Amino acid sequence: MTSFRTLDDIEAVRGQRVLVRVDMNVPMADGAVTDDTRLRAHVPTITELSDAGAKVLLLAHFGRPKGEYRPEFSLEPVVPVLADVLGRDVIFMQRPDNDAIDALPDGAIVVIENTRFAGGEEKNDPGMAKAIASFGNAFVSDAFSVSHRAHMSTEGIAHHLPAYAGRAMQAELDALEAALGNPEHPVAAVVGGAKVSTKLAVLEHLVTKVDHLIIGGGMANTFLAARGVDVGKSLCEHELTDTALAILEAADRADCTVHLPYDVVVAKEFAPNPPTRTVNVHEVAEDEMILDIGPAAVEALADALKTCRTLVWNGPLGAFETPPFDTATVALAQTAAALTREGSLTSVAGGGDTVAALNHAGVAGDFTFVSTAGGAFLEWMEGKELPGVAALST
Repeated sequence: MTSFRTLDDIEAVRGQRVLVRVDMNVPMADGAVTDDTRLRAHVPTITELSDAGAKVLLLAHFGRPKGEYRPEFSLEPVVPVLADVLGRDVIFMQRPDNDAIDALPDGAIVVIENTRFAGGEEKNDPGMAKAIASFGNAFVSDAFSVSHRAHMSTEGIAHHLPAYAGRAMQAELDALEAALGNPEHPVAAVVGGAKVSTKLAVLEHLVTKVDHLIIGGGMANTFLAARGVDVGKSLCEHELTDTALAILEAADRADCTVHLPYDVVVAKEFAPNPPTRTVNVHEVAEDEMILDIGPAAVEALADALKTCRTLVWNGPLGAFETPPFDTATVALAQTAAALTREGSLTSVAGGGDTVAALNHAGVAGDFTFVSTAGGAFLEWMEGKELPGVAALST
């Protein structure tokens, strides 16, 4: 991975203005923030800069206002929640103003209104980047979750100011480097989810990078079908079986072992706690659907993980939101967590469903690193260069 500067490299910020790109795109209901996880991630960066005497000017987007002012997408309601999380005062500013910023005391923290209210944000307008950069002496990117977007506040602004990774961004990039950039082998990847089509690029990239590729979720059915298994009524992209075979052949050429389930949990309806059977994959009836991986396959996967030094995980193994089809995901996640706790495995996971599944299993805190980024994490797993990360390179 390309090297980048961090807050360890930033000097003498007292009285200086530091523009910090953060992720304040938090879930809200009835005008109130319902989850402050993303805000908490930025506490180390904001407090470190504030304590060093910088005037901390926070840039963030909220929702998709499409380049126009829409009050329901204002960041103003998020400001008091951020103040609570930080335990210090936070000022809201409709638009950056030199006189107002000059009047701020050293260490002040300011939230500037939704960057996406300006059309130039998503267009990465060079003029807007230069104008916003003029309000700062340095730029800190602390929002990996938006680093796959080449927007003004994630990429453009970094070309006009000394640019650094904040503590959250640094932790993310260090974890990703340990997982796939320069990992300790053997490496395992768990890739789950409903459809192969959404993770084709991920699978094609991973077979060249990992030693064990564990495929779960609905997408495993497409691979099983490609191998001639009748998957009954299961979710399956039959039109992609040739693509699945090509991925399996690429894995063979790269000496990557692909793990598909050989026993599965089936039901005739997709509902909580219906009658189920655990069967060999060749025994799925035509009116049944595969909704989870079976216990024998999970045990074999656990044995495979015990031989590995690194794990990257994206997506559940079964329909984990609906009991009892969370069993395989929970069991394998608990194995990974135990191996991580004992120090034999570096485990990195990411993506919305994945975070929810690991929280459900009660092990998110035991993994080496859990990324809350969705699209950025997926694009990184595809091997793509992320514009907001490339802009920080030295």
